[in-house]
Amino acid sequence: MNISHIEHIGIAVKNLDESIKFYEKKLNLKCYKIEEVKEQKVKTAFFKIGGTKLELLEGTEQESPISKFIEKKGEGIHHIAFAVQGIEDCLQELENKDVSLINSTPRIGADGLNIAFVHPKSTNGILIEFCEDKNKL
Repeated sequence: MNISHIEHIGIAVKNLDESIKFYEKKLNLKCYKIEEVKEQKVKTAFFKIGGTKLELLEGTEQESPISKFIEKKGEGIHHIAFAVQGIEDCLQELENKDVSLINSTPRIGADGLNIAFVHPKSTNGILIEFCEDKNKL
């Protein structure tokens, strides 16, 4: 497994527009992209800080995973994402090590990345995402 860096930290928010204003006006960061991922029922906003990104996530439906997360745990850190090369091999390696995966095959996520999630029951309660940018290969 080749983890190169923390790709992003996902933060669940109730109101994307209000949250963007905080990061822009109070922390002087610049939102460089807002994107809706319909199949995941989420709207995202990205901020770049050095080589890492913050991804703000707002559920677009009450039944979305983000809306359910906020209902259960409140706003806050939702997941940590690691950048990898060879995401399919990474997932296979994890399966071989009896790690419980939410996604056994990658899918397209926000910012055009191939993504897959590891179940928190295998990671001491932390939702981990693996990301591969096929455009950088």
